[in-house]
Parts: sequence; structure tokens; C-alpha cells
Amino acid sequence: MADPRGFLKHPHRRPRPSRPVPVRLMDFKEVYERQQKGTTQAQASRCMDCGIPFCHTGCPLGNLIPEWNDLIWRDQWEEASRRLHMTNNFPEFTGRVCPAPCESSCVLGINQPAVTIKQSEVEIADEALERGYVEPVPPQRLTGKTVAVVGSGPAGLAAAQQLTRAGHTVAVYERDDRLGGLLRYGIPDFKMEKQLVDFRIQQMEAEGTRFYASTEVGTDITWDALRDSYDAVIVATGAMVPRDLPIPGRGLNGIHFAMDYLVQSNKAVAGDDVPGQIHAQGKKVVVLGGGDTGADCIGTAHRHGAVSVTTLAIGKELPSERTEHEPWPIDPRILEVSSADEEGGKRRWLASTVEFLGDENGNVRALRVAETEYNPDGTRTPKPGTEQDIEADLVLLALGFTGAEPQTLTNQLGIEFTNRGVIGRSEDYQTNIEGVFSVGDAGRGASLVVWAIAEGRAVAKEVDEFLEGSSRLPAPVRPSDRAISLQG
Repeated sequence: MADPRGFLKHPHRRPRPSRPVPVRLMDFKEVYERQQKGTTQAQASRCMDCGIPFCHTGCPLGNLIPEWNDLIWRDQWEEASRRLHMTNNFPEFTGRVCPAPCESSCVLGINQPAVTIKQSEVEIADEALERGYVEPVPPQRLTGKTVAVVGSGPAGLAAAQQLTRAGHTVAVYERDDRLGGLLRYGIPDFKMEKQLVDFRIQQMEAEGTRFYASTEVGTDITWDALRDSYDAVIVATGAMVPRDLPIPGRGLNGIHFAMDYLVQSNKAVAGDDVPGQIHAQGKKVVVLGGGDTGADCIGTAHRHGAVSVTTLAIGKELPSERTEHEPWPIDPRILEVSSADEEGGKRRWLASTVEFLGDENGNVRALRVAETEYNPDGTRTPKPGTEQDIEADLVLLALGFTGAEPQTLTNQLGIEFTNRGVIGRSEDYQTNIEGVFSVGDAGRGASLVVWAIAEGRAVAKEVDEFLEGSSRLPAPVRPSDRAISLQG
């Protein structure tokens, strides 16, 4: 184990350093910088190597957290990388964008700040890339079986890499012009620069995975034709149908879904010409929704040069620390403060938007907002008589997602959807069509990158077993009650 007195010697968390706000707002490069190795090792030594490491269950991937914390402390970075990659195909992704549910499970959290697990993960991943420890792992034999993966987000990439390494011939289809899905166009570069995605694509190509960008299944090739051409098909298309806000004034100019704004910005940062780009320069921006997507909009608007940025959340402000009513090991409901929140802007709570107000040219000029009232039955409604107007000429709807896109999947292949708008699937991730599997947000609903990777690894085992009769691939998670089955 790491230093048995480490948590006593180093009782305080030392976060990863970040670039000064005035400097980082001038570009889209990553906010956080590498930490000094001595600090990382000291923080890793706080891990107590618990007899029952609850962090294992807090992590959907089942990461071997005490093991690689010990290896960091011992300065054995190559072995730490090997242990980390045993359970996680892309730790440089999760180390940057995962909200770290493992940390709320950390036993040290009983009476001290939890171990900086996410920080350890990203430092191992970056050190491994820098030292060249991450190399292609081509299969030792080919099975002769073929698999199509539709969608190149984290779930699709994880499934494709596992199946390629198992010896199957895997082709990944992506409708966007670049590969990576959510990782490419949904996450701003200030959270994760895209050369990390490029590196993994190159690694997977060297292993034998084939990629087809700018190819939309359902249009460029039908789902039926794809199913007939491959021994198995994995649907990893995500849950990209945005939740709307159908209130008076919704049709005014200047009101956009958050992902439309973020995708265009990411394309511009990549060097593309984006005609008519939604841009925040010189505008009063209001973001509806306080989650990760809303935070991404805040950071992007600041970098665009917005005059002001206001975030409206319909619910109550959460406490900044674990309360006595939510002691360890309960997963605490606490206020998440992102790097974008630290960069400026205002946040308003208990704010229910009741109307968008426009000018004579049909452009949005303000939002009419009322105080949120909690009813006895648990519902929330605007409180009459509390209305006030907030100026805005750019409104971004970051209200979450309602499910996967059903059109061509249903019409061409007959895939069944649940009443939650996601693809129905059984315990082995298989849909109602034999040989067609659903994974990630498409079958789970909008979730975390870490869950997408975990499900990608799990579906790979199920597909491998479907094709070969048995499988040696690991299966970290199953849909079970954490996703809707065909009977849902």
C-alpha cells in the first residue's frame, strides 16, 4: 500500500493547478496544467488502501484505485499505467471530464477531504502518453467475424477497441466529418483538447479498427443493409434529442439549443469556416440549465467575449459541502463548481422562465422569470406575482436530452424504443432485433463518459460471446435496473 501515514502527513487536498483566468479566457486551450510529481505522489499517499475499497464500486469501470495510487507513490508510472488501462480504455478522457463518483465513495471522506482520485488518474494517463507507454495492441488472431459500430463517441470507441483486440474485424461509422462523437464536438477544448481523441483514433487504426466518417447510417447506408453486411451491429448513437422549453416567445431569433452552439464553436476552434456561427461576442447571454452542458456554454461564451453571462437554474442552490444529513457513504448532493463558473458570470437559483420577450425585429431581448415554488406533490411551478425581466440577446437551452433519434432505426430496422425515448435492450444489451445491440446513451439515456466507456467494454463481451459462444473479455456493468429493458 501507499504510505500508511500518508493521510496523516498530508491531510489537505491539493487540486490540479489551473491557468489564471485572464490568461485562459484568451484561448480555448485546457484550463488545467500538469501537477508537480512530488505533489501528485503526496496526494496519492493519502489513499489508505482500505480493506473494503468502496471507491471500486463508486467507479462504474471498477478502476483499481488503491493499486495505482500506491504505484504513483512508489514512482512506478509504467506499472500504474498498465493497471489503469486494465479497466479503462481512455483514462485521459475520464480524468478530464468525469465528475469522479469514486471520490464521494472514498473512505477517507468520513472525516477528511477525499483522495484526489481523478487527479491521480489524469496524471497517470498524461505521464503514460508523454513517456510512450501507450502503444497499439493488435489481436493475436482473427476470428473472421465482422462487427459494425454506429457512433464514434466514448461507448462506440470502447466497444470497437475491445472487439478489435478480441480478433474481430470492426468498422466504426460516424455521421460527423470528424471522429469522436461527443468527445469531439460536445466537449469544449478548454476541458479536453482534441489531440487526445486523435491519438486514440490512430492507436485503434494501428490495431486494425476501420473508421468511416461522414457516413450516416440510415441515409448513406440503410440499417437493413448494415445488418445484412455484418455479423453483429452495435448502436452507439447517443441520446442527442434536446429537451425544449415550449413557452411563449420560443420562436424568437437568438434562442438556441446548447449543443448547436457548442458544436459550432468546436468546429471553429478546429479551424473550420462556420457560416452564420452562433456567437456570443458583445452579447448578453443567458444559459438555462445548471449542468455540465450549461457550464460548457458559460466557458465558451466568456471566450467569445460576451458582455454578460447569467445562468438560471429552476431548483434550489445545493450546499457546497456534505451535510450532516448525508454522511458517508451516502452520495452527497453538493454544488458542483466548474472551471467555467470560476471565470465569471452570475448564477440564479429558483428561477422559472415563463416567457421569452422579443423586439420589433423578432429577436429575443429578455426573459420573463418567476420564482420557483415547490408544491406539496413535489412538482415545481412559477410563483405568481414574482415575475421580473432579465435582458438577453442570446439564450442557450441546456436543459438536458430526452433520448435517442428513433426515425430510421424504427422505420428501417424495426428497433423498439421505450417510453423514455431510449432503445429497448435486454440484460445482454441486445435489442429486439437479433444481433443488434444498444450501448451508451442510446440505450441508457444521457449519462457520463465513464458510464459510456464501461458499457462499451461490457457490450463488447456480450457481442464477443454472441459471435464465439464464449468470451474472455471483462464486463464491468450490465444494464439491469440502471437502464431500461425491453419491458420498460
